[in-house]
Amino acid sequence: MYKPLPDSLTIKTSKVNGLGLFAKEAIPQATNLGMTHVKIGEKIIRTPLGGFINHANDSNCIKVELYIRFIIFRVLVAGEVAKKKGTHKGCPMCCRGGS
Repeated sequence: MYKPLPDSLTIKTSKVNGLGLFAKEAIPQATNLGMTHVKIGEKIIRTPLGGFINHANDSNCIKVELYIRFIIFRVLVAGEVAKKKGTHKGCPMCCRGGS
């Protein structure tokens, strides 16, 4: 059965920006959260996971390959939002509305 998000994540209102991905339980370091974007020809398509990852300078996820998977690089506690390094300006691929 298709699941748009790992069981350990949920989508909630984020203080970082709009909606974000939150840990429902502790997520161990080096956990692969899954694919966030798919490139088909010249188009890049966001998956549900990629549509809700927030950007922040105090990130806890990293991009590890071209198809952009996010790996937890420190333990996330229950209720903590998943964030990757960066800002929302000039990022048309990852940010909802560019704000």
